[in-house]
Amino acid sequence: MDTHKLKTAMAQLQSELESGGKLDPELQQLLKSLDKDIQTALAENEQPEDDLVSSLNERTQAIDARFSAEHPYLSSTLRDVMDTLGKMGI
Repeated sequence: MDTHKLKTAMAQLQSELESGGKLDPELQQLLKSLDKDIQTALAENEQPEDDLVSSLNERTQAIDARFSAEHPYLSSTLRDVMDTLGKMGI
């Protein structure tokens, strides 16, 4: 797995979130939950469970749709995270 690229994309997303203004509390919670589950998937020594992968994909796409509408400057960074996860098989 190329965890370095994913960690870089996640750090970039975090940086953009901090500098881009306030997010509504619901979106902040969704992002925190997604980040926690991505960290869990990365910590697993083997391929993450299919349920976790499916959940990550669905939630990332839902968050991306909200970012595209509400915070378009973050959307491309989130897509980089999604692309990296896909390349890692997550």
